[in-house]
Amino acid sequence: MDFTLEPAQQAVADVVTSVLERNTTWEALVAGGVNALPVPERLGGDGLGLAEVATALTEIGRHGLVGPALATLGLGALPLLDLASDEQQDRYLAGLPKGSLLTAALNEPGAALPERPSTTIANNRLSGTKIGVGYAEQAEQMVVTADNGVVVVSPKADGVQLAKTPTSNGSDEYVVTFCDVAVSGDDVLAGATAHRVNQLALAGIGAYAAGLVAGALRLTADYVANRHQFGKPLSTFQTVAAQLAEVYIVSRTITLASTSVVWRLAEGLDPDDDLDVLGYWITSQAPPMMQVCHHLHGGMGMDVTYPMPRYYSTIKDLTRLLGGPSHRLDLVGIASAAKPGAAGRHPDDPVGIASAAKPGAAGRHPDDPVG
Repeated sequence: MDFTLEPAQQAVADVVTSVLERNTTWEALVAGGVNALPVPERLGGDGLGLAEVATALTEIGRHGLVGPALATLGLGALPLLDLASDEQQDRYLAGLPKGSLLTAALNEPGAALPERPSTTIANNRLSGTKIGVGYAEQAEQMVVTADNGVVVVSPKADGVQLAKTPTSNGSDEYVVTFCDVAVSGDDVLAGATAHRVNQLALAGIGAYAAGLVAGALRLTADYVANRHQFGKPLSTFQTVAAQLAEVYIVSRTITLASTSVVWRLAEGLDPDDDLDVLGYWITSQAPPMMQVCHHLHGGMGMDVTYPMPRYYSTIKDLTRLLGGPSHRLDLVGIASAAKPGAAGRHPDDPVGIASAAKPGAAGRHPDDPVG
């Protein structure tokens, strides 16, 4: 397979890298025009799509940037590009080139990216509670999934209550309560479903996570190559090389799954199987690999002014956002059990894919490490 980036994607990667190598801040991305990538050309943007936005998120993750990039580009802009009418896009996306923020209110208490949200729309009123909403207070608009549709709501609207909650990486996150918030027909994304919004959100999260793991791997590899013990670089010790190899395998697997998800979404194909695998690998394998990178850094990994804590803490927040590894594995199993032929599987593995989705499963083709 050829995983070479398309020319537009490579151009995006070059722009993001050029900006973040000079200044690792959200303000630098805005000044560099990255925020305008998904904005239609009629609004002064670049008019780029899912593949290019995913590339930007991967490079942002690779540089360990903590900020509103994922909330704005991955959770806010992607659903609006896919589901909003031209008139709605003109209203909601016009401020992005100037640095305005977007976000999405998807998770609910006890439910990560629910397909059937308990938040309700009845009589043009929105009611319910959403958790883990990044940068809700600063955002201009929020994409909100509900029981019978998807709406766009301002966090400043009457009836919206915000309560800030802690995060591992120090980013802003809120519990958002909607108390009979008035919504009009212009606020509803016609034909949109929670399932579709969740697909796009997980694609954005996956692209960002792929960059985070790759960035932590590169940081660690450079460190052990230049750190000497007993007169030799740490990277020449067999146990160090073996541990880095494990991180590399996980990094490549998450990147492969993320790339497949983005491609399938962009081509109008069903991405659900790959999304399930992507969510499971992020939540089950990225955190322990961050522990390995921390360990190989020794005391340097604990320095909060060093980049490594940003990678690790952000992966912890993404794992929580996705519901954790047990929840993601349950989703893999449920999807597999619903497919034809599931009845003939071994009784000790009734969902079939559970063992195949786990790292280290024997017999996989080297070009298909995720099974």
